[in-house]
Amino acid sequence: MLDKKLIRFITSMTIFSVLLTHGLAESQEKLSGQEIINKSQQIFFYVGKDMKAKVLMKLISKSGKERIRELTMLRLNKGESGEQKYYMYFHRPADVREMTFMIWKYLGKNDDRWLYVPSIKLVRRIAANDKNSSFVGSDFTYEDISGREVVEDTHTLNAEEELNGKSVNVVESIPKEEKSAFYSRKVSWIDQETFLPLKEEYYDKRGDLYKIFTAGKIESVQGIATIMQRTMANVKNGHRTIVTFEEVSYNIGLREDIFSERYLRSAPRKWIK
Repeated sequence: MLDKKLIRFITSMTIFSVLLTHGLAESQEKLSGQEIINKSQQIFFYVGKDMKAKVLMKLISKSGKERIRELTMLRLNKGESGEQKYYMYFHRPADVREMTFMIWKYLGKNDDRWLYVPSIKLVRRIAANDKNSSFVGSDFTYEDISGREVVEDTHTLNAEEELNGKSVNVVESIPKEEKSAFYSRKVSWIDQETFLPLKEEYYDKRGDLYKIFTAGKIESVQGIATIMQRTMANVKNGHRTIVTFEEVSYNIGLREDIFSERYLRSAPRKWIK
């Protein structure tokens, strides 16, 4: 027969095992679709206090004809409010050289967007209902650049699967207000480790597949997982846009006054080199 000390030891270990298993189960509890998208948005759009990137945008027609856009992008986060400011300066080609674009992003209201056209020395304010228009002829919209508010859609976790050797969460997002987006639904494949979006499918108002976003090269920059190349392909007309981040820096000390109409007209040379 087992002595009392051994019985007490076995009992204690059994209780410990049950508690440990319960704790692990709780820690591994699945995130909701809303939580996954919220975390993904934070990682994709808000990481770091600020960011600078040298960007090469390649626009490719169905026939294979290419057009190039080269620009510098600056981003500044405004504390914990969720507000952001973006500034973009175009280096080439000649027809867009010195063109600038600025976004003031808010939560709970429409973003402000401005475009400076140097050829006519005009600052044009982009209307809120133009947010789903093409950004400088690319397959990305103005809203794609700075992101869409998480609360504008209903997000449902549909599956967990493998994509290109990575474990992903598959989340379906449906606009709460039909007119607020160009798509009727979006399906996202979110990396379970980095929470970066590896693929997104956009469906038009008739429910047909319209555009596909894919993340290409991903690198660690200053310890931050960063999508260095991304593609948006229009499956309707065969056009696609490849965006490559050639240089990326985080937390470089950007000043807020850079994001003003003054610098739309006269670029801050120190920051766009």
